[in-house]
Amino acid sequence: MAPNCSKFEHLTLSSAVLQGCLASVLSFLALGCQADSTDLVSSPGSWLSDQTEATGLHFFHDNGMSGKRYFCEIVGPGVALLDIDADGDMDIALNQGHLLVNPEEDPPVRSISMPDQSRPGLRIFRNDGVRKGVPVFVDMTEETGVKSKVYGMGLAVSDVNNDGRPDLLVTGFGVDELWVSNDQGRYENRASEWGVDDERWTTSAIFVDIDRDGDEDLYVCSYVDFDLKNHKPCFGSTSLIDYCGPSSYPSLTDRFYLNDQYREFSDRTVESGIGAYEGAGLGVAASDLDGDGNLDFYVANDGEVNRLWLQTSPLQFSDSALLNGCALNREGQAEASMGAEIVDYDGDGDDDIFLTHLDGETNTLYRNAGKGYFDDVSVESGIGVPSRRWTGFGTVWIDFNNDSWPDLYVSNGAVKLPVERLAKGEIHPLGQPDQLYQNKAGQNFVVMNPDTVPDLQKETVGRGLAWSDLDNDGDADLVLTGNGEAARVLMNNVGQDKSWIGLVPRGPNGMPMAGVKIDLEDPGIEEGKDLSLTRWSRRGGSYLSSHDPRILMGLGNLKGPVNIKVTWPDRTESEVKGLQLGQYHVIQKAGH
Repeated sequence: MAPNCSKFEHLTLSSAVLQGCLASVLSFLALGCQADSTDLVSSPGSWLSDQTEATGLHFFHDNGMSGKRYFCEIVGPGVALLDIDADGDMDIALNQGHLLVNPEEDPPVRSISMPDQSRPGLRIFRNDGVRKGVPVFVDMTEETGVKSKVYGMGLAVSDVNNDGRPDLLVTGFGVDELWVSNDQGRYENRASEWGVDDERWTTSAIFVDIDRDGDEDLYVCSYVDFDLKNHKPCFGSTSLIDYCGPSSYPSLTDRFYLNDQYREFSDRTVESGIGAYEGAGLGVAASDLDGDGNLDFYVANDGEVNRLWLQTSPLQFSDSALLNGCALNREGQAEASMGAEIVDYDGDGDDDIFLTHLDGETNTLYRNAGKGYFDDVSVESGIGVPSRRWTGFGTVWIDFNNDSWPDLYVSNGAVKLPVERLAKGEIHPLGQPDQLYQNKAGQNFVVMNPDTVPDLQKETVGRGLAWSDLDNDGDADLVLTGNGEAARVLMNNVGQDKSWIGLVPRGPNGMPMAGVKIDLEDPGIEEGKDLSLTRWSRRGGSYLSSHDPRILMGLGNLKGPVNIKVTWPDRTESEVKGLQLGQYHVIQKAGH
């Protein structure tokens, strides 16, 4: 279906240690005082509503559970948003698992029955436009030629061959796949030809133009050295066999690939410095975190120190996470980091980092104090304490109510089997409620009351999460995956109450570009305050997932029009003036 044309237009280290010691005491006291007094905020109407059934999105994740407790069963899957048919609205790709068979053991028997309509492999759903107020999705996998076989984990999107169509990387437990479009518009797995057919267990991945040559390069997180043959029994708090954690297996080295002018990827892991350390990588995000004009990577490692790969010179990276305050939490402890998401949540012009963690820990918010030095403000911000009960995975910063302040959504789902629920006969008792945090003018966050957002009360085994404006109405919707359960679509009900503008930065080939920086300055968003808004186009982040590549900026009560400055990945700049609000604008980069 054609797009809605009315919406589119053509510390140093020593001081850090001292700070950490003091912070540990303060944090402990704060946690003790606040653990039972979480502030909740009510809303006059539900911000989000579950419209999965109405959209026709029928997808059930096959985790392959058979009672063997294979580690990989509880990790996936991811979701990606992409315009695969170039009609102006976002389509959905959902990663799939399958029954895991160890040839050295007896044939497994499924623990979870799959619905009759479930189909094997990665599934792609076309957005057929809005009907009766919701977007409608149709399974178009067979039309694309995609026949994925890997036990899927993460998804990442880019136009790797410069033909103007999105291509799809599938990471997983097995050999990674790269589905590239051909001249007939169908897709072929060319991972081997392009040099990205990694056989190790890989998770999140991200495409971004690191060397500023016009094509997008690739970072792939690797997890641990587990396979069915080295599977071992692990135990929880009782004598019952539970799923293992990452400490049971050796960690792996992530991979960094350079795109060689749309012909192939070359492995630059060792030469770039990224191969210097192993880590159980689960999440990755990219941005210019130290403000030097170069893009950097931040990696969330499970139970180990996180990595801040600052690009110190062209294609050379150095891990500065410990020095810069974002390797450990404020107590100096490594946590079970899963999802990683970056945004300028406080409106000071530099990007901050948010991480999701295991229950018993808190999710972590690192505020950028300038030039890539970070402070752990999890407790002060109001985000830390409410998260202690839950295990967070997918996450997204997005301004749901379009008041110009990015809000925060966290998809939760356990990994440790609760004995009391097993005793009740539950086969997959890992469900937990999600959380939505409202940003209060960059000062702190309050948890949205589940009574006013009823769909937050539903317990799911949350994993992947990505945002998209699925109906092109100027507010952000969500697509969520659950482990061993159905995918969900949450539609936005409040974004239309405020002003907004949508921006679609495109490269010379017409494809949406990641790594584009947009600066908007206007004194009228908040009365009596000059507010600077900086946003980036980015697909990666969250957990195993790929977001809508467009930029959606909430502008509060601003009436417009607005002027923007665009900084492209190659550092060239352009200005666009007089942009009208309430619609999407394509921002085209000139060809070379």
